Amino acid sequence: MNRTMLFLLVAALTACGKSGPTETVESLAANPERLKELREQCKTDRAKLGDELCNRVAEATNRRFLGDGKTPYNPPKETPKF
Repeated sequence: MNRTMLFLLVAALTACGKSGPTETVESLAANPERLKELREQCKTDRAKLGDELCNRVAEATNRRFLGDGKTPYNPPKETPKF
């Protein structure tokens, strides 16, 4: 009985541990308002948010700006005349 109670206590304390950030790069790239909010927070207080989340924010910003990288560069067939 004591071992069972000890095991349940350890399992409960383990489940209550700090969870990692649930923000993924894809979810941040799809939500520009949340991305903007987190970018401001990373600029002002990176230590509070953590490097992992701020790196995800930076990657999401790059993906929104540069795209997914699957579109090839297609130059115009005729050269522009200036």
